[in-house]
Amino acid sequence: MNIFKQLASPLNLLLVFIPIAFAAEFLHWPPVVIFITAALAVIPLSGILGDATEELSGRMGDRIGALINATLGNAAELIITLLALRAGLFDLVRASITGSIIGNILLVAGASIFIGGIKHGTQTFNKREAGNNAGLLLMSAAVLAVPSFFAAAIEPDKSRVDSLSILTAGVILLMYVANIVYGFRNAKHVANVEGAMQHHPTHTPLMTLPQAIALLIVATIFIAIMSEFLVGAVEPMVKQIGISEFFVGIILVPIIGNVAEHVVAIEVAAKNKMDLSMGIAIGSSLQIALFVAPLLVFISLAFGQVLDLEFNSFELVALFVSCLIVAHVSNDGETNWLEGVLLMGLYVVMAIAFYFLPMVAGHH
Repeated sequence: MNIFKQLASPLNLLLVFIPIAFAAEFLHWPPVVIFITAALAVIPLSGILGDATEELSGRMGDRIGALINATLGNAAELIITLLALRAGLFDLVRASITGSIIGNILLVAGASIFIGGIKHGTQTFNKREAGNNAGLLLMSAAVLAVPSFFAAAIEPDKSRVDSLSILTAGVILLMYVANIVYGFRNAKHVANVEGAMQHHPTHTPLMTLPQAIALLIVATIFIAIMSEFLVGAVEPMVKQIGISEFFVGIILVPIIGNVAEHVVAIEVAAKNKMDLSMGIAIGSSLQIALFVAPLLVFISLAFGQVLDLEFNSFELVALFVSCLIVAHVSNDGETNWLEGVLLMGLYVVMAIAFYFLPMVAGHH
């Protein structure tokens, strides 16, 4: 049956970590073990969720399909951050927002450009399309950063900082709606402009609609359970091994939540489809900036505390440097493996720097 072909990904070998994570949680194994096993279990589950999402979107036509993909494209990471919000790990949530954007445009784009370049030499892509997306991302980052720049002046009054963050989140969501409308009106660009992850240009059904819906529900439930284990292990783990909650948020959570999507971007680059690969990497960052970040601000209200958009200066520098570099890479419509190495190298240096950043350098 086609559904079994769809589920035959090597990534799904990691599903063995689901029962191991249950054992680790209920037998009270060390927090590091619980975190690692739950994280490894989330990786294949997010891939299955992506497959089911793509199957549903492929059956709904370009417009509705793109909207489904855009909404559920970051579901695994969104579930992790929602549970972190509930647990009061606001530093981790804020860090995961910037970490996802940086990771997509440096690590994922870098790995895709490197693998594609090694296999095909110089690769070309639609520089206008990629440039538009990179420009949108830079503008989104600028809007996202405004509360941080103004918070110092407003700081003594926390309620005013919160109000600024809520109003900013509202404007960003309006930008997101405008982005979707623009995508609908320019159907040929819909996959990249909306950040929708259309992995295949034409859809070939691989499972029935009930199978896709069932898979979506089951994967979501298990991701939620594994994320609960993972988030619950964060605080004891950071105390035990001495890393910061900030590092977990900016480096580890984005990699765990997005790894299945990362694999797709690299696979299509290896097939010399750089338009699609760049669309996935930059589009996913756009999705985080325009949809996930403001959504988390409004969801935090349900937990009785506002997730303010006050990022620290280290995050903001990393964010703007990353956006400017990807805009430069997109400028000539060509990539080679060396550019990929340089992007990945910058990401690794940033990750090392964030690792050594003292805990006090996170959010106040």
